[in-house]
Amino acid sequence: MQKPVVILGVFVADTAYRAARAPRMGETILGSDFKLGPGGKGSNQAVAAGRLGADVTFITRLGRDPFAEMARATWKDAGVKPAVIETPESYTGAAYIFVEETTGNNAIIVCPGAASLISPDDIDANAALIRSAGVFVTQLEQPIEAAVRALEIAREAGVTTILNPAPAAKLPDRIYKLSDYLTPNETETEELTGIRVETVDDARRAADRLLEMGVGTAIVTLGEKGALLHTRGQSEHVPAVSAGPVVETTGAGDAFNGGLAAALARGSSPLDAVRFACAVAGISVTRPGTAPSMPTLAEVEALLRENG
Repeated sequence: MQKPVVILGVFVADTAYRAARAPRMGETILGSDFKLGPGGKGSNQAVAAGRLGADVTFITRLGRDPFAEMARATWKDAGVKPAVIETPESYTGAAYIFVEETTGNNAIIVCPGAASLISPDDIDANAALIRSAGVFVTQLEQPIEAAVRALEIAREAGVTTILNPAPAAKLPDRIYKLSDYLTPNETETEELTGIRVETVDDARRAADRLLEMGVGTAIVTLGEKGALLHTRGQSEHVPAVSAGPVVETTGAGDAFNGGLAAALARGSSPLDAVRFACAVAGISVTRPGTAPSMPTLAEVEALLRENG
């Protein structure tokens, strides 16, 4: 039984620059490539889930400009239903992405624009939509108060909640108890727990701390080491699923979260959902870009068959 997925978050237009290294302050260097494309954590996660066949709706704010047109075209292509609050007094978000061409590593500045105006009142206006979901997902690019309100509505309705605490930020204590799943990477995990994560055992210690803080299930993503699924009764390290040489890691976390939501909405067990999400991320890093790198369900299933 496929349950609906509802995602709250931000769309931004990604302006991605490739160069051998980042410029120092006051310095100008020549880059090797530039791409303009759709991004924003929430939007990327919605696109990932949509490409994987999920029934997904995305709640956000957009300006009325060419980047908003890009957003709507991107969602239409991925089968994502928009729940957009038009905000002509602001602009559609944009992001500067520097990609180090030798490693594929990245550094990012995000300006959410209209999406920075998403409020608890906006969430209340979409409460019926959130209550109708099987899985609700949000992140931290829009105001935290809006994320908290949406998680409250989802939890009250018995909807499975996923909080992807990215970008790293200090969170109000009450948000942890509203999160059935918390999905930080190593950096975000250290920000939330004070525990530096360099090994799987470090991740276990940090995940224990997250459970103490009220999280239902901690899923610590570990980049090339895969992910740790950690509850009070289960702690499973799921290895990364390789789909080929790494081209760019920018959208990997969003691919993982979109894949996790899509799998849980289909009724997969948490462990199977994490394995599936690792495969989604594994394919995404072999391609440039964020939303454009998200794979189809057929591609993910084929990779999982190859990897037994």
